Amino acid sequence: MKWRMMKRRFFVGLLLGITVGCNPRNQNAGSGLLTSGTDLKTPLKFAVSDVQGLAALQRDYEPFRAALAASLGRTVEFYPVDGYTAVAAPLQSGELDIALIGPSEYVLLRARTNAIPAIGISRPGYYSAIAIRSDSSIQSVADLKGKTIAMYQVGSTSGHLGPTHILVEAGLNPKTDYQVQMLGREGSFAALRNGEVDAWAGPAGDYQKYLQNAQSSGVTFPLLEKGPPLPSDTLIVSSRMKPETIAQLRDRILVNGESLVAALGSTPENFKYQQSTLVPVEDSNYDSIREVYRAIGEGNFL
Repeated sequence: MKWRMMKRRFFVGLLLGITVGCNPRNQNAGSGLLTSGTDLKTPLKFAVSDVQGLAALQRDYEPFRAALAASLGRTVEFYPVDGYTAVAAPLQSGELDIALIGPSEYVLLRARTNAIPAIGISRPGYYSAIAIRSDSSIQSVADLKGKTIAMYQVGSTSGHLGPTHILVEAGLNPKTDYQVQMLGREGSFAALRNGEVDAWAGPAGDYQKYLQNAQSSGVTFPLLEKGPPLPSDTLIVSSRMKPETIAQLRDRILVNGESLVAALGSTPENFKYQQSTLVPVEDSNYDSIREVYRAIGEGNFL
């Protein structure tokens, strides 16, 4: 019950935050509107949905910003935001041109801004997984019916929606068939280690790290299930950008993919992108995320 109250507060807050400023009457606002496919003097505004403040953007993404500008032959400027809900209004108005966002954020922003996915950024090993204790009697995902599962946070792609997809595919109803405790990155696996929950569900990469740290405890944590690859992160562009401009940007990004990925993964905070590649992306790639939102009763946000 507690996590469902958290979920409701999260989505209500999200809806309020993501719709502020997204009024059709504001369609002519915004200094970032590209007036033609060859307008190379207008700076492109670039945001990252999960990085707050200019200092953090410069620390984590300056190499990528510089590489993106070089690849596009355009001036690219950072556009700081306070979270991914704050991306919606400037993206809708055209004040913001490009944003780097995760799969969950993409689905929600797409529904309210009609933002266009320009290119995907693959993340090898980007799966969700479910693990149990070695002394558990659970033998399959279906056995989690009636059990308590530790996850990360509401709306997390790999720490909530991905695991929920695994559970739904096994025939479990996320509204009635199991309990969830949202305990964060560290608290979730600690709860499994301490026997406070029946299973842990989160990113497969984190599972491997937890295994290494838990070797000295004498307790093992078998992998119960690994889900399918999660959708890629994506660079989205404002729907106010002209189609020919979007095509030009996409082509230049793909041509310079190797240097862009190298720049993206060059900072310690972006280690997750070190094995990435740039890939074509379609809106339908994110339908699995939409299916989970519907399964948890939040289809109205789509």
